[in-house]
Amino acid sequence: EEQQHQVEDLLSSQYDVLWFNLLYGSMDGNSAIVTAALNELNNTGGEKYWRWYGLETRTEWCAIFVSWAANEIGLLNTTIPKFASVRVGINWFKQNGLWQEKSYVPRTGDIIFFDWENDGKANHTGIVEKVEDNVIYTVEGNSDDAVKERKYDINSNVIFGYGVPKY
Repeated sequence: EEQQHQVEDLLSSQYDVLWFNLLYGSMDGNSAIVTAALNELNNTGGEKYWRWYGLETRTEWCAIFVSWAANEIGLLNTTIPKFASVRVGINWFKQNGLWQEKSYVPRTGDIIFFDWENDGKANHTGIVEKVEDNVIYTVEGNSDDAVKERKYDINSNVIFGYGVPKY
């Protein structure tokens, strides 16, 4: 009975980061969020993520996916906000002095924001996986309604800016 209690305690959410590090290797937050996101590749429809967020019906879920990944590594609402709206995420990073304009060279784990219409209003987000040879590799939720890896030229006109968490 005592062992059962100890197991239940170890499986509580307070040990999520410990278990993540044990299963996937100890790493800094910026690599850990990428690993959590990459583990979801090809997950389609987004229901797992918008239901986790507390929504009953389908919604655009790119921002929710970023929040979900932060939650998976124990950094939600401390390092990365819980947000379902791209605008809310941008505002949080700006208000906390963690915003960089599109001319910035991002790092692994930064949150990238996009403006598909080039109208000055961001409308999509994802997680920077890496930057190599002036190409930004990302992991994005709700990319053609799935979790996908994408890549962009570092000077792409669809990049709006970056949230730069303090990992």
